[in-house]
Amino acid sequence: MTLPQTERWPNLPFADWQGTCATLHMWTQIVGKIRLALAPFENHWWQVALYLTSRGLSTSPMPHGARHFSIDFDFIDHRLVIRASDGARSDLALVPMAVADFYRELMGRLDALGLSVTITTLPNEIPDPIPFEKDTVHASYDADAANRFWRALLQSAHVLHAFRSSFIGKVSPVHFFWGSFDLAVTRFSGRTAPPHPGGVPGLADWVVREAYSHEVSSCGFWPGNGGFGEAAFYCYAYPEPPGFADTDAGAPSAYYDKKLREFILPYEAVRQGGDALLLGFLQSTYAAAADNSHWDRDALERHG
Repeated sequence: MTLPQTERWPNLPFADWQGTCATLHMWTQIVGKIRLALAPFENHWWQVALYLTSRGLSTSPMPHGARHFSIDFDFIDHRLVIRASDGARSDLALVPMAVADFYRELMGRLDALGLSVTITTLPNEIPDPIPFEKDTVHASYDADAANRFWRALLQSAHVLHAFRSSFIGKVSPVHFFWGSFDLAVTRFSGRTAPPHPGGVPGLADWVVREAYSHEVSSCGFWPGNGGFGEAAFYCYAYPEPPGFADTDAGAPSAYYDKKLREFILPYEAVRQGGDALLLGFLQSTYAAAADNSHWDRDALERHG
């Protein structure tokens, strides 16, 4: 059955679910920090990301001694599920719950399964962070909104994978970063970049410099948190080349945000315009980054 375009891209007005978004952001940070504590390091911190599944978001398997386990957000049945490689399992219902309670419940279940993990409890990449164990401020969970957010991620990933497939140079997976709460894919020119100036809230400068050690064109989707106020797609280049901001973004409603230093395409425009509109935006903004930075596109892209 083919869904109408606006159902494949579910309605996601940020004002209607910003409390749930803020709470879910902190819940994913807790789960993501468990992955950070256990997964072997990969370049650009790729080992910390979460991955989309047919039901939600997953850590994928993580090592713990002789065992492995995963933690999955299920946004259909609205449960957090811990599964270990020896068959052990524990579930936590996703309901309105303070971050402090979620943290305590999750860590208690891991302890009971013999999967104890120690993490740093201060959130990353947000202003005025509250340690997880003390956060009773964020306690919202609208199940319908969480489901719609996940469905928007799935459809976004579908287009991002299609966009990714034409690039044969170094390219990241399509993955979900819990720090910034966005789905992203990043292409690399192969050249090193000047050291990033840093200054990202809640991240040490050396962490940011590892993430941006090489020239990139990066794009993705985020729901409007961080003060932006609406769901949107983005594309940026690091380092940003001269002329990047002045190019055609490939979609009538797209624009260059001087404060963010990114091209922006509102999510609602994609709901109305569909996959082709988004793909045009991704291709045009990548071309702006690659051409103005003089990437060797013949060597980096698949032709035919």
